Amino acid sequence: MPQSLSSVIVHVIFSTKDRTPNLAPDFRPDVHAYLAEVARTHRCECYRAGGVADHVHLAIRLARTITVADLVKELKTNSTKWVKTQSPRLRDFAWQGGYGAFSIHHRDLAMVLDYIHRQDEHHRKKTFKEEYLDFLTEYGIKCDEKYLWD
Repeated sequence: MPQSLSSVIVHVIFSTKDRTPNLAPDFRPDVHAYLAEVARTHRCECYRAGGVADHVHLAIRLARTITVADLVKELKTNSTKWVKTQSPRLRDFAWQGGYGAFSIHHRDLAMVLDYIHRQDEHHRKKTFKEEYLDFLTEYGIKCDEKYLWD
């Protein structure tokens, strides 16, 4: 084939360091927009970015030239630097070391976008830890929880 084509959509999740609630409601849209722009800079399509005070969710179609690990590194590195410039109280801001990346079938994209859109509502009933453990279970990922949280 003379051309390389792909459609790889991932649901990326990562939290603030120690799940510190640094992302105030009035600041979140700016953080989400910045994360989406970083994704676009790397030729990825960010369908939606959202989250609550202590974590973010992104639905992203990967460019065929970047890995999930490299994109997440770029998302975290660039956004950390930017967040630290937004307020003196955020000078120590950091994301957690790890992340979750879960495959999305294109037929399920609308459902995932709605899920990300409804994060405030969702987290009235469930903590980030509960949510994340549910994702790991749903995707059949086994792990030792003592190594899961930083």
